[in-house]
Amino acid sequence: MYIEIIALKFYDYATFIKGYSKHTVRRYKSCLTFFCRINNIKTIEEIDEPMVRTFFINGRAHRKWTPATFVSYYLVLLVFFRWCIKQGYITTNFADDIEIPRPDKKLPPKLTKQDALRLLEVVYNYPYEFKFLRYRNHAIFATFLFAGLRKSELINLKFVDVDIKNLSIFISQGKGKKDRIIPISYTLAQTLKRYIDERSRLKKTCPEFFASSTQNNGYSDGGLRHLIIQMRKASGVNFSAHKLRHTFATLMLEGGCDIYSLSKMMGHSDIKTTTIYLAASAEHLRSQMTKHPLNDL
Repeated sequence: MYIEIIALKFYDYATFIKGYSKHTVRRYKSCLTFFCRINNIKTIEEIDEPMVRTFFINGRAHRKWTPATFVSYYLVLLVFFRWCIKQGYITTNFADDIEIPRPDKKLPPKLTKQDALRLLEVVYNYPYEFKFLRYRNHAIFATFLFAGLRKSELINLKFVDVDIKNLSIFISQGKGKKDRIIPISYTLAQTLKRYIDERSRLKKTCPEFFASSTQNNGYSDGGLRHLIIQMRKASGVNFSAHKLRHTFATLMLEGGCDIYSLSKMMGHSDIKTTTIYLAASAEHLRSQMTKHPLNDL
């Protein structure tokens, strides 16, 4: 049976039955398309275990895959073959016996407190053509650094989800289809309020919280990418949206936030995911060393 037809059915299953996000389904498509193209696969019957094993060996040896890339392809093929077995297309999961490389234990990249402050200063003082851009862009980067939102969560944030009065942001259906509430500081609330006032003055009525400057609709993913590139050049600070999220987590720990509360604010399913920030925060670890009982000698 043609692999393209089977793959389309698999994407529909992932989307409509399992309810996976567009990002996840897009990753499935990318990995499966690459696997089929590299091996010149037309039908499901052409796939066998040696082919799959060679695919992963070549990925590590010739394409220089990182362990994370290896695991990404492995999980996609594992899930796809498992689904194919249930549908009766194949009888063996060809990825079952593939050995997974040990993942790199890298600390999450982050900005220092000084770089974070410099970035916010540059974003606010940049010579914009309109006041709306100044307030909106400053609110965007402040939200990343003061609330730790993911890029997709910020783009999809709705106007009704930001509660300035009660100092909170509601994240609807974040990663893993989970809702959560993030408390916000008075400092962030002031920044958001200033943007809201300017947005109202320009009669922006779109449901998205962060609006386009030229149209009455939400700020786009492409627009945010362009803004990040622009502010990298202007500030001299090398960062990404996800690096700002890591910065939020690390600064929160350095400020004394407990790991359980941080895990809830970050939207992590497993608190073990949050514990990596303990190692990333030298200041937090240093503060714990002061608790050694022999320090009083």
